Amino acid sequence: MKHGYTNSTFGDGALVVKCYQGPEAAFRLSTESRYLRRLRGRLPVPRVHQITATSLTTRFVDGSHGQDLLDDGRAVEVLAECGRMLARIHRLGIVHGDYGPQNMLFHPATFETTAILDWEWAHPGRPVEDLAWLEWTVRSHHPEHVPLLPHFFAAYGEPVPGWAERQAAMVARCRALLDFCARWEPGGAGEKLWRERLDTTSAWTE
Repeated sequence: MKHGYTNSTFGDGALVVKCYQGPEAAFRLSTESRYLRRLRGRLPVPRVHQITATSLTTRFVDGSHGQDLLDDGRAVEVLAECGRMLARIHRLGIVHGDYGPQNMLFHPATFETTAILDWEWAHPGRPVEDLAWLEWTVRSHHPEHVPLLPHFFAAYGEPVPGWAERQAAMVARCRALLDFCARWEPGGAGEKLWRERLDTTSAWTE
């Protein structure tokens, strides 16, 4: 499916099948299935349909992908909704681990969240991890919308760590993904990409 990166994901309009790949695939599958079942009814997440040793099948959820909406000029609405939804997640005492419009579906008219996807990195952690990673995603993939990030932080409604702490969290996540790629395919394209992204992120100024 479009916007899938780490894993192989495909669907037929009724179900979505996610086949886990790379290091700790079984652990990430277990993490995502556990969080989806735990959060059902508390947050907008897909309903689990079937679990196998290598894949997770969920019910299809209709909605517009966050990255598409950013490209369509709806950054203010999307970023504000991301902030509101992240506050709900953090009030449950968990961190999504890969939070941002790249892993969210929205109602095309109201921009309310219809689904938060990809919970395989979820864990108890510090809120700055998610706050910083959404900011990293915007800075890296939608730099034209960086001036609109205050809409995200304002909608979050809680104190936001300063730039130094946010950048440190971005760098830590880039290092973790560099390590992930290095273990998956030593010397491969993924390792090279994340080394470049780590260097770029380390050099950013607010």
